[in-house]
Amino acid sequence: MQSFFRGRHFINLEDFSREEVETMLEVSFDLKKKFAMGEPTPYLVNKTMFLIFFEQSTRTRNSMEAGLAQLGGHAGYLDSSTMQVSHGESAKDTAIILSSFGHAIACRYCNWGYGNKYLTEMAKWAKVPVMNLQCDLYHPFQALADLMTMKEKFGKLERLKVSIIWAYAESHKKPISVPVSQVLLFPRYGMDVVLAHPKGWELPDWVIAQAKANAEKYGGTVTVTDDEEYAYRNAHIVIPKNWGNWVTDQTGLTAAGAVKVVDEKLMAHKSWKCTEEKMALADKDVVYMHALPADRNNEVEDAVIDGPHSIVYDEAENRLHTAKAVMTLLMGGR
Repeated sequence: MQSFFRGRHFINLEDFSREEVETMLEVSFDLKKKFAMGEPTPYLVNKTMFLIFFEQSTRTRNSMEAGLAQLGGHAGYLDSSTMQVSHGESAKDTAIILSSFGHAIACRYCNWGYGNKYLTEMAKWAKVPVMNLQCDLYHPFQALADLMTMKEKFGKLERLKVSIIWAYAESHKKPISVPVSQVLLFPRYGMDVVLAHPKGWELPDWVIAQAKANAEKYGGTVTVTDDEEYAYRNAHIVIPKNWGNWVTDQTGLTAAGAVKVVDEKLMAHKSWKCTEEKMALADKDVVYMHALPADRNNEVEDAVIDGPHSIVYDEAENRLHTAKAVMTLLMGGR
């Protein structure tokens, strides 16, 4: 077990070795067992954290607030629109001041081209751990909870076929951070990862290159395809989820695509929806996962998300236990 975590930032799971991620999972499972048995877990008594949100949240906000309370601490919710950042206060000033008031800072900022830069700037100046509650590039808390759920359901992860599949949605233009974190993490556990999407919804080239390097190092595989049927066929885990389309400019940097959520290009791929018919192509014991909220009847049929193969509520619950594990290790561990 790797044991040096205290004071480290949690912005991208790539910053942690596989052994360190496994330690996070061990602590998550221990905390989940204690929660089920009603055992107190006073690991962060009187510790305080500031939760900065530039966007809405259900699972992330409540898993952090409830989680820290269950560990004996207190989380303060900060809506960025009511902070001085809305008047231009810098990430540096915010980080220095808040880290002098408490023991950790966490932030959700998904605005494309700004979120990760803002978190990284805060981490540069903060005297306490800065945790990524989702930015434009990464969602480490979600990916960790997904990995915990897979381990819970399957035990051994090697050679599992997990398909991350783009799905049609109209609710809002969703960040790429969930599929990016998933495609980077899962190959590190020997899984056969399929990334399927229509042409025009590619993830950045550097993400795919790093994912394939992780696969080569740890014995997994990464396949990128526009064949939706291939992704479903014989899959053990399917994760059909929408993400926005992005383009690469002349400098080689990925930039925001069209501002409109629903346009002709999106409408042309309305058939990319998780249905019972497609699930029938997968392994007989396939599980359906989604970070939630799902755009029901666009991304997925009710018959699937509410059906026997769906484990979305177990996955969502594990957001609590993994959040508590990360907070315990970074705020209270060695």
